Amino acid sequence: MEPTPEQLKSFYQRSVRVSNLLLPINLVRFDSRTNRIVMLVGETIQIEILPNGKVIIE
Repeated sequence: MEPTPEQLKSFYQRSVRVSNLLLPINLVRFDSRTNRIVMLVGETIQIEILPNGKVIIE
């Protein structure tokens, strides 16, 4: 399975926002079990991007 166009668009937007804040993106992974893109930003921020492009920040 591959990321959806909506996921890729959200991923790009979040990556730009994070880099503008000068925070490191430590991990990016596409979880094929849940079809989500997972990003670990800094040491504590986890971002999940759902197949419809919706973003969950924890």
